[in-house]
Amino acid sequence: MRSQFDDHVPRPDVPEVVAQVSEAFRRNARRLAPALFGVLLAALLASGFYVVGPGEAGVVRTFGRVTATVEPGLHYRWPIVQRRNVVSVKKIERLEVGFRGEKKELDEARMLTGDENIVEASMIIQYRISDPVRYLFRLHQPEEVLRATSEVALRTVVARTRIDDLLTDGREAVQAETIRLLQELMDQCDSGIAVVDVKLQQVEPPEQVKDAFDDVVRAREERAKLVNQARGYHEDQIPRARGEAERVKREAEAYRTERVQRARGDVARFEAQLAEYAKAKRVTRDRLYLETMERVLGKVDRKILVDGEVSRGILPLLPLGAAAAASASPAPQAGGKP
Repeated sequence: MRSQFDDHVPRPDVPEVVAQVSEAFRRNARRLAPALFGVLLAALLASGFYVVGPGEAGVVRTFGRVTATVEPGLHYRWPIVQRRNVVSVKKIERLEVGFRGEKKELDEARMLTGDENIVEASMIIQYRISDPVRYLFRLHQPEEVLRATSEVALRTVVARTRIDDLLTDGREAVQAETIRLLQELMDQCDSGIAVVDVKLQQVEPPEQVKDAFDDVVRAREERAKLVNQARGYHEDQIPRARGEAERVKREAEAYRTERVQRARGDVARFEAQLAEYAKAKRVTRDRLYLETMERVLGKVDRKILVDGEVSRGILPLLPLGAAAAASASPAPQAGGKP
């Protein structure tokens, strides 16, 4: 339903309005152009400021050519004329070779050992950017180049190593040799990448023969355990035997010293007695006889003396010691009274 006031409201003429606006813009364009140009120029110049954070390095290119490298801080580049790239030179990056997450990459992992056995080896490469210019402009997709070069380095080292060393105690040597060879190859590529570490993850035979290899590894571990036990027993017994031999030797030396000193004392005593005997033979002989009898008879509890002139008849006895004391006590009389 139309309102009764619709016929009285004037409607704008759109083409006429557009024409009026265009005319106004043309009249004011000369006055607004310098201000607008100034605002755009100021915004363009302000866009040249940029910040390089801690642990980062900036590379400035003028007309596509590297002209400067900058340290962390606030810097300026000329817009349009210069461009900048900022990369981290302190952060340790991580690259997986032979696997991606939980999934194996058999094309990368399978390789041949020095004794012609097939193993599946995977590793993690830790690296950082050592030269920003080389990293940015010498290689296309440097991470992929690093991955391919890491695979080449690991295959080369594994091809020189026996499978027993890979599965047991040769992993450290393989890692060290891989780091050395990988860094050498990356330097030849002029990559600007420094290899920090190489960590072997899984080194195992293919699934089809894994059980047999596990049995071999267990047998080798058992052998190594027995060898270590034998070495431990050897290291325990040898010092003990040496200590016992040293003890016997010391005891023998002490016994020898004692016997020698005693013999020397006996010789000195005999020589002293010989000198006294030469001075008074009878007196010395009697003294020696008495000393000997005293030493011998002193150990006898009961002694009986026999008169040498009595050769027949009743043998008279002279009890001494305990026998003399028993004979000296009076015998009891009959009736129990003394």
